[in-house]
Amino acid sequence: MSTMPENTQRVARRAFKYVNRLMLLNWRLGMGPYISFWPHGIGHFLLLIHTGRKSGVQRRTPINYAESDGDIYVTAAFGQHTHWYKNIVAHPQVEVWLPDAWWQAETEDVTGSAHHTTMLREVLKGSGFAAYMAGINPHTMSDDKLNAATMNYRLLRMRRTTPCIGNGSPGDLIWVWPMICTGLLLLVLYRFVRQGHYDDSRN
Repeated sequence: MSTMPENTQRVARRAFKYVNRLMLLNWRLGMGPYISFWPHGIGHFLLLIHTGRKSGVQRRTPINYAESDGDIYVTAAFGQHTHWYKNIVAHPQVEVWLPDAWWQAETEDVTGSAHHTTMLREVLKGSGFAAYMAGINPHTMSDDKLNAATMNYRLLRMRRTTPCIGNGSPGDLIWVWPMICTGLLLLVLYRFVRQGHYDDSRN
């Protein structure tokens, strides 16, 4: 994505902003474990909870990831201009919602490390269509071409420190589902009763 023209980058950022809002809502509704049902097509997602470097307010951002030896790897595709990346540089302590767990983690920029290309490739494989939108095929590109196409990307490693419990957990809006189901049931019953009255009036 950092290889895109500046105008295209702005459009992509705006599009991902709206997609991220929808992804966040799905996580909060308890659908997080099901979002990554097709990693090669849609992507493999976690939800990153980070602290605003200026506001100090918690931010939530869905991002693609890969795992290796218990560590979590993510990439900032817009490089050092990525807003959540700037926040993490200022506040490396984060929380992550994984499909099956909720952790506190310590984040480190490992761009240029010995395993940079290997782990970046794995993250991009787990980004689904987003990598292809940037003109990158992580399954077939050589290391040299991959590195050239992602020269401005930042690779970050998250090391889990403490499991989280309590308020603010994934699925904190799951209580909405019973209300929705109840509302739909009442609507069906209402339409059924109205239809019955209508049929009676015609007889």
